[in-house]
Amino acid sequence: MDQLHPLDIPSAGGENESEKRGDEDEQVQVHLHQHGEILPQSRRLRDRLVSGGWLVRSGFVHEVRREYGRLSRDFQAVTSPCGAFLPPSLCSTRGKFHLGFPFKPNAVRTLSLLALFCGLSHAAEIRTWTDVQNRKIEATLVRVEGESVVLKLKDGREVPLALSKLSEADRLHVAAEKITSGGSTSPTPQADASPDKLNFDAPWPERIKFTEDPEINTVEEDAEKKRFIYESANYRYVCDVRLAKSVVKGFAVMFEATHLFCRTMPLAINGGKGKDGKHQILLFEKFDDYVKAGGPPSSAGVYMGGKGVVMVPLDSLGVKPVGSGYMLDRDKSSKTLPHELTHQLTPDVYYQKGPLGWFSEGIAEYVAVTPYRAGSYAVRGNQKDIFDYATGYGSKDMGGRALGTKIKLPPLKSFMLQSYGEFLEQPQVSYGCGLLITTYFLHMDGAGDGKRIKAFLKALQEGTQGEKALEVLLDGRTFPQLEEDLTKAWSRKGVDFTFAKE
Repeated sequence: MDQLHPLDIPSAGGENESEKRGDEDEQVQVHLHQHGEILPQSRRLRDRLVSGGWLVRSGFVHEVRREYGRLSRDFQAVTSPCGAFLPPSLCSTRGKFHLGFPFKPNAVRTLSLLALFCGLSHAAEIRTWTDVQNRKIEATLVRVEGESVVLKLKDGREVPLALSKLSEADRLHVAAEKITSGGSTSPTPQADASPDKLNFDAPWPERIKFTEDPEINTVEEDAEKKRFIYESANYRYVCDVRLAKSVVKGFAVMFEATHLFCRTMPLAINGGKGKDGKHQILLFEKFDDYVKAGGPPSSAGVYMGGKGVVMVPLDSLGVKPVGSGYMLDRDKSSKTLPHELTHQLTPDVYYQKGPLGWFSEGIAEYVAVTPYRAGSYAVRGNQKDIFDYATGYGSKDMGGRALGTKIKLPPLKSFMLQSYGEFLEQPQVSYGCGLLITTYFLHMDGAGDGKRIKAFLKALQEGTQGEKALEVLLDGRTFPQLEEDLTKAWSRKGVDFTFAKE
């Protein structure tokens, strides 16, 4: 089992209610092991966790140990592709809950949310803001300037506050407000946005195989400044410790293979803010330094869209200290980094209303779930992995959205046009269904050639937005007709969708 880090949640509520219920729920334990084994006596609590919205899956939440209390039913967990985030109302009437996670689990899509902190100018409602010392003020969000947020107090004063000083919940709120307001005020420069890069006519790849021996160039090694820079074909890695070229070469294969995958899909994923033709990756020896640089404390990596960089702790790459140097664990795999690298390469126009959420996250999930090993993505036949990931605990119990095979959604039009804040309210459903809907348009819609979604993305590239862009995707159908087509297609694969009526 991976290393576990217990998190204690203080008790809340009175004791009498627990005593009235008797001791039927006392001393219940749930253990989820690497292969998804659940102790028989724990199934009832496991079912209560799942029905309450808490993600319980192998490889992510390994252990939930309950002591001297009962489980509150009114909570919902927020999770991400690589970990879990504590639900706000997880509490007990006596004692504590002890929650164990694998090393450095990731919070809700902080990785892409924090990407949009720059350039915000959006008036929001008055709310309570909390800093990292739990101090609170009533204020309205005015804008974000660099790494600071500007808040308007009740007396009319505008005061700046560093984003790093805000609670994680408030940082997420700022990011969600940013996305809802329509993205950055100016387009992000794209590294490969020229017309000849719109590859919609290219065939869909069956396998992506990065077969080259990645040449690693050492740009700078300054021990005094703790600045070590290495480059591969498409990436610049800036690290705070010296790494052997063999180590950099080892993890560069995954970066370059993911870049090749994203650029090869005929979806014009031609974005990314490059510097001198390289995408920027910041690597940190110590997790604390990663957090100090702006990485969310519960994450395994973060895409900072305002700067166009991905920040990663070395441990997330499988790089570990050995003696006076470092070695690479080549067997360590993570869905997080391919997901985030896909976001780094996704053009800004795919983050606006219309594709925002269901497609922008769905395509990142698609890349992350596609089986990867040693520089190769097995694209052909990945629908089984997608099915396993969305409906259960993933292939080989490597983690999944655990939605089951009977999925209820709001009207499809509402789901596809919701704000990003709304998208995050039910992250498991949103991410899982975003993946399934994206996969439908890529491989199951019409003749299975992705013709309609390519036309949709091309319209976005040409400036069409929102419902107008979705009209291209509908291609003469109504949303109820699209719901029917999508439902029929996935029912043949074993997934039953039910959409609410308008």
